[in-house]
Amino acid sequence: MTPAPVPAAVPAAVLWRIARRDLSASFRGLRLLFLCLFLGVAALAAIGSLTAAITGELTKRGRELLGGDIEVALTQRYATAAEKEIMAGLGRVSETVRLRAMARGGSGPPMLAELKGVDGVYPLYGELTVRTAAGVRAAPRPGPGEVLVERGLAERLGVGPGDVVGFGRAEFRVASVLDTEPDRVGEGFSLGPAALIRIEDIPATDLIQPGSLYQAKYRVRLPEGQPRSDRLAESLKREHGEAGWQVRDHSRAAPGASRFFERMGQFLGLIGLAALVIAGIGVSNGVSGYLTARRGSIATLKVLGASGRDIAGIYLLQIGVVAGAAILTGLAAGAAAPPVLLSLIGDRLPVRPEFSLHLAPLLLAAAQGLLIAFIFTWLPLARAGATPPAAIWRAALEPPGRPARRDLYVVGGAAALSVVLALATADRPLFSAGVLAAAGGALLFLLAVGVGVQAMARRLPRPASPLLRLALSNLHRPGAQTPAMVIAMGLSLTLFVLIAAIQTSLDAEIARSVPARAPAQFVLDVPSAGADTFRKAVTDAAPGAEVDLVPALRGMITAYGDQKVRDLKEIPREAWVLRGERGVTYAADLPAGSRIMAGEWWPKDYAGPPLVSLDDEIAADLGLGVGDTLTVSVLGREIPARIASLRRIDWDTMGFNYLMVFPPSTLAGAPHTLAGALSLPPERETASARAILAAFPGVSVISVREVLGQARTLLDQMALAVLAAASVTLLAGMAVLTGAVAAARQSRTYDAVVLKTLGATRGQLLGVQALEYAVLGLLLAAVSLAVGLGGAWWIIVQVFEFTWAPDWGRVLATLGAGLGVTLVLSLAGALPILSARPATALRTV
Repeated sequence: MTPAPVPAAVPAAVLWRIARRDLSASFRGLRLLFLCLFLGVAALAAIGSLTAAITGELTKRGRELLGGDIEVALTQRYATAAEKEIMAGLGRVSETVRLRAMARGGSGPPMLAELKGVDGVYPLYGELTVRTAAGVRAAPRPGPGEVLVERGLAERLGVGPGDVVGFGRAEFRVASVLDTEPDRVGEGFSLGPAALIRIEDIPATDLIQPGSLYQAKYRVRLPEGQPRSDRLAESLKREHGEAGWQVRDHSRAAPGASRFFERMGQFLGLIGLAALVIAGIGVSNGVSGYLTARRGSIATLKVLGASGRDIAGIYLLQIGVVAGAAILTGLAAGAAAPPVLLSLIGDRLPVRPEFSLHLAPLLLAAAQGLLIAFIFTWLPLARAGATPPAAIWRAALEPPGRPARRDLYVVGGAAALSVVLALATADRPLFSAGVLAAAGGALLFLLAVGVGVQAMARRLPRPASPLLRLALSNLHRPGAQTPAMVIAMGLSLTLFVLIAAIQTSLDAEIARSVPARAPAQFVLDVPSAGADTFRKAVTDAAPGAEVDLVPALRGMITAYGDQKVRDLKEIPREAWVLRGERGVTYAADLPAGSRIMAGEWWPKDYAGPPLVSLDDEIAADLGLGVGDTLTVSVLGREIPARIASLRRIDWDTMGFNYLMVFPPSTLAGAPHTLAGALSLPPERETASARAILAAFPGVSVISVREVLGQARTLLDQMALAVLAAASVTLLAGMAVLTGAVAAARQSRTYDAVVLKTLGATRGQLLGVQALEYAVLGLLLAAVSLAVGLGGAWWIIVQVFEFTWAPDWGRVLATLGAGLGVTLVLSLAGALPILSARPATALRTV
């Protein structure tokens, strides 16, 4: 028997000609594919480009932000003559000193400021500018008895050029209003606006006393041809770390800001990737609907001898062209988004980057867009190519068959590649893997819910009402898009329930719980010998006020166990306590807000070798336990102490909770000051601050209310960023919903014209659609509410350890708004079905 001849492969040029002609007449059917891919790629590209722009600007302006090529910081002391000689041997040196001080003057109440003394060569990089009536101009350093004040300080005090502002025991004439302090970002966290004076005028303020908290910084500008600054910085750390030198080079000018924006960008990027995955479902629906509409062409081509590979090739070319256009357009929109976003954000960012293209995030977004497009289009294309012509005509009334195992392997490999790409480009792979796993679990759960809804609708007793019976049958009929609709809206609604519950719980925690427990004011740099005078000043100004005073010192961990910190190639992320100095104190009794988890507290009269009590979470991060050794450098003196106990600290009290507490015999002899926590009525805060400053001009008074206001502002900004990224997910969900409605439109049109022929009215047909989506919406609301609240409860209670107190009204309003949009979109998609002409519809089905 002669074998059947193998059909000759159709040339690629012929396939492209057929694909191009067919696409020019039917692009409308692939608009959903274009929209979904555009949304997902644009979101990824915009988030990645904005993050790269900010972090790139921080890196590019590293020398300016740091104030030099290398910085050496010393806490509570100036460099010795020998140390200054070492630094001078490296290059040109600028010396500054920075401390917190209360500014007084003008018509406003005293306020906390960051007082900074600068020398004659400051700044080594960048430019110091001031704001005048004629505009912004470059300015020299302040002269003798002069101060440059930041705009916020000038406005709060009500002062301007020529007015007098006092710091400590000295007064200064305002020379001008500061506009740009080039190394402001590199200075790190601050509790108040800046004020600059000459470093020679610092002693006149009498603010620096034994034990006062201040920081001297020495910035070095290296000559050309010197060794790399990062290697030199590491060498200085190894040689002088035990003397308390905190060394940075310009590549890490603002590590805190860089880490924040990198992690925030990564988190938002993961949300964008989730939006792209949801959009992929819309891509699958769009492709399925498009191929269903083209089944006549497919069947004709097959009858004329086209193979399954030819069919897949023709439509892969069409879909590839549209997907490529969507990805390119999305990349263009994402690349152009940072300038728009930066103009909206305004001055809330530490730097304002210039517009530039960042290829890495754009390439990542393009790669993920291509992978998602391939993952969600391959199976419909493979199915269309493998289906016989006769079966194609029955596809509207028969469910699709199972995909071939080979096709599942191909799609699985592409999905694995997408995950690997996301993890390989992540700053924290484990965190990213957890987020992706949670998103994948939610996707599978909602898919199971969709399948379960279909099975339940199939098994329910047939209702007596014809409209309800038709509505339920639409949920499980052949070609029903119930799982896709559940996934699309379920993920979006779950995400918004999650955000609403977290946001309202945090608001409730700050508004209700914190003020009831928190002190009204913190006071720093109280002389250790003036405790009684301080208490009297406070209680005279605010009778009944509660005053808690504790010793306040600064220390830096230089070794833990047998591991020296200077020998670490890189400090682990969880070991944040090793980065720089931390507050330390001493106490005879267990501090309030702490409980012993392991070990024992020392006797009140303990006078033996140094001991330390450590926070139990920090101990776990460092792998330490009771009996291990912790070496802490305090005022340049290394203290190797044995860990006597591990404590669980209740941070919610917002009192003085120190990570490291020593016995009095270890630190009482070191020069130090006291820190005070004051609990008093809000209306007495100003009087209390004035009385304290009258008795102790050198102290700093911190308003807890203002700090909480800053925290709330930061929290609101973060929530707004997450909400903006999540809104892309909602738009993708809406597109998927539209695609699910469109994918089932042809089969629904067939049903509708049959029912209209049998006498059904348009109102009845619309009622069936409304009942169907109402039933599905109510089930989806319950699922989204349960999943979203469960995730929010875990974050609030287990991660933040706050009280679970969501605003049920806002959460339910979010659900209601989402369901309303769902119903409107679904019914809008049903309107073309109502106007379909029977003769036309029956000829195309």
